[in-house]
Amino acid sequence: MSLIFVGSSDSKSYQHSSRIIEPLLHWLFPHMTQAHVEAIHHAFRKCAHLTEYAILGLLLWRAVRKPTRHDPRPWRWREAAIAVGIVFLYASTDEIHQIFVPTRTPMFTDVLIDTTGALIGMIVLWTLGRILNWWPKTEIRKTD
Repeated sequence: MSLIFVGSSDSKSYQHSSRIIEPLLHWLFPHMTQAHVEAIHHAFRKCAHLTEYAILGLLLWRAVRKPTRHDPRPWRWREAAIAVGIVFLYASTDEIHQIFVPTRTPMFTDVLIDTTGALIGMIVLWTLGRILNWWPKTEIRKTD
């Protein structure tokens, strides 16, 4: 969360990343129009949002679930929903923070992109767990 907060500062603004990404794209693809370069730059930044919030969602899921080695518990969508909910709240505060940064523009669509990243992270985790049999289909109950 601290890394995301720092990323919301002026140093990680669109203007600053364009100084790196756009010249690189012009160097790799010299005949590409400026409009295409800007579109790729924009898509790259939004994909970065998806990725960083997918990672945050996975870390929060791990904190909520507190998994152990050979965890006998099945997948619980409630735990995933809590992680995604926290991501939504944090993404919202991140956009509020950007109100106070002159070179940044807060956008509700970024909150949606960030929350979608967390959802994608949960779906990927659930899919991997199903494929690799990380959790049983039913919960094992202890009896006395």
